[in-house]
Amino acid sequence: MQAPGVLLGPGDDAALIAAPDGRFVVTTDMLVEGRHFRRDWSGPRDIGRKAIAQNAADVVAMGAAPSAFVVALGCPADTPVDVIDALADGMWAEAGRAGASIAGGDLVRSPELVISVTAFGDPRGREPVLRSGARPGDRVAVAGRLGWSAAGLAALRQDRTGDEFAEILAAHRVPQPPYDAVLGEGWRGCRSLTDVSDGLLADLGHIAAASGVAIDLSAGALRDPELERFARALDDDAAQWILTGGEDHAFAGTWPGDADLPPGWRAIGVVTAGEGVTVDGTRRPGAGGWESFGGVDSASGPRSR
Repeated sequence: MQAPGVLLGPGDDAALIAAPDGRFVVTTDMLVEGRHFRRDWSGPRDIGRKAIAQNAADVVAMGAAPSAFVVALGCPADTPVDVIDALADGMWAEAGRAGASIAGGDLVRSPELVISVTAFGDPRGREPVLRSGARPGDRVAVAGRLGWSAAGLAALRQDRTGDEFAEILAAHRVPQPPYDAVLGEGWRGCRSLTDVSDGLLADLGHIAAASGVAIDLSAGALRDPELERFARALDDDAAQWILTGGEDHAFAGTWPGDADLPPGWRAIGVVTAGEGVTVDGTRRPGAGGWESFGGVDSASGPRSR
């Protein structure tokens, strides 16, 4: 069953996607086995959901409602059919959670599993929310959890897969972008917006650079006692997970300082004059998150993407 945004789905040479206000938002992303996911850590249904979620989050981060996804899948010739079926089931499940559907795609032979997703979104008559809209005096706020995917990855790397780690393992395997926090009516005063895919410091750094401002975060506002409990069990650093982990696909944005934050959003910092992102006035050393050409992968690096 296709969502209303898909006027013509699989079966012809191409799909037909609705653009009700004459425009649509479009984005694409790719996952490569061994670089962005490991099949010994995540099942095919979870991988399918993750592939759709990270693209849906990009569409929603522009203030648009997902309407359709087109998926290209490359896999080895000996890939079991039930793996392909489970991937598809996961993709359809997450597409439905985002209010959209899969309009078509392609299947080719490749040396490893590769998933490329193109997502379309309906702006619904709104202007897109850009990274360049932050202004000094704005409040910085976030919707969704931060650091939980990184915590799950840390547990996997330590082979800690018992029931006591089930929640963070699930967060890593299947991100849960809070689509409704953006697609509801209460967020309209938002001046700038991004999804947290590369890491909070990195993604807010994109807003700061695009807007020509500085952002200062409050370490106290970012604390997550439950995550700290997992960090103690894994002898790791919850603050580092929160600031640089990424892959939770939470949303981060800025609002005028005198505006009430909508439901589901919490303040974590302020926008000031200057440049870059600091925590309690201090710039943290090292990378702020994922770097696509940083030379690490899911087997040896600190992140899985």
